[in-house]
Amino acid sequence: MPVYLWEGKNKNNLVQKGELDAPNEEAVRAHLGRARITVTKVKKKPKDLFENVAFLQPPVKEKDVILFARQFSTMIDAGLPIIQCLDILHSQQENKTFKVMLKEIKESVESGATLADSLKKYPKHFDDLFVNMIAAGEAGGILDTILRRLAAYMEKAAKLKSQVKGAMTYPVVTMIIAVIVVAVILVFVIPVFQEMFADFGGDLPGPTKIVVGASDFVKSKILYIIIGLIIFGFAFKKYYATQKGRESVDAIMLKLPVFGILIRKVAVAKFTRTMGTMLSSGVAILEALDIVAKTAGNTSIEKAVYHVRSGISEGRTMADPLMESGVFPSMVCQMISVGESTGALDAMLGKIADFYDEEVDQAVENLTSLIEPFMLVFLGTVIGGLVVAMYLPIFKMAGAIS
Repeated sequence: MPVYLWEGKNKNNLVQKGELDAPNEEAVRAHLGRARITVTKVKKKPKDLFENVAFLQPPVKEKDVILFARQFSTMIDAGLPIIQCLDILHSQQENKTFKVMLKEIKESVESGATLADSLKKYPKHFDDLFVNMIAAGEAGGILDTILRRLAAYMEKAAKLKSQVKGAMTYPVVTMIIAVIVVAVILVFVIPVFQEMFADFGGDLPGPTKIVVGASDFVKSKILYIIIGLIIFGFAFKKYYATQKGRESVDAIMLKLPVFGILIRKVAVAKFTRTMGTMLSSGVAILEALDIVAKTAGNTSIEKAVYHVRSGISEGRTMADPLMESGVFPSMVCQMISVGESTGALDAMLGKIADFYDEEVDQAVENLTSLIEPFMLVFLGTVIGGLVVAMYLPIFKMAGAIS
């Protein structure tokens, strides 16, 4: 069905614009007339030449989905029908990819499918957590509340992810810059000094010989070094794609001196936030644990959650299997035990998540303050050492002349 761009004035004489799917221009005018809009201009929307080329289309970002959930919640709360909400969200969506997606979702709902089933067709943007909570909201008649909880959950999850990325970005970028600077010095700068020293003659100091040797090695083997790094990266990716490889790497990540503590705290915050949100929304505990395990992001955490799920299916509480896993702190297990005994598990999980969000904030701050001086000392030592090693012969010659 073609899309028409229209412009007109409402009953208050205010100019309005929009898009409408309709078989022809007359249908557009008739539809707008029923909405008491005086049409001043209608034209068919020109086709995008690249609309079928997927990689040229704008990606649907997490903030787009969060805004969608927030606006959808507001409209449902105001009493608008689901199809009308989707129509409004589609018409005002600026992201072309998301706009097409919302149109297809609306058409799916119009054809009789549930909203959850319609969203399930886009697992890349609406994961199991989102779909299952929407299904629970539709079944319980609390879709507006569920959408509001989803938006709040996704905002906090996005903030958590941003904090972790921020903590990891600084050391990674600094190390890359350090490697590039050292490589440039070894490949381009050291050979200039080497030629100068050859002209002067004489025996070079030990540190200078080491640096010159390193320069000769890097220059002669640079291609092999690059190929070796590429092969190592490819092999590591393949190894991590296997179950055994992923388990080994994830277990090591949790045992790292500083980063391991941060990863563990992030995992606890994510687990408790997700579980609390799903339980308070009416999702069954076994189904919630299954979804949480799949979205854990670390196989050690995933195995621990599946162990909890297995224990609950056998009639046990959540706290005992969590304690046995050895992954979650004892304080978390004890608080969950209290929540289970008082019948307020979802509220207790929310409190734990809030506490660990603050713990992650503090851990990121501590990590940044710890890494900054370490990186400065590292860069100063490596680059400063190279510079001093190259100037030692000059100092030696100056001493001989004096």
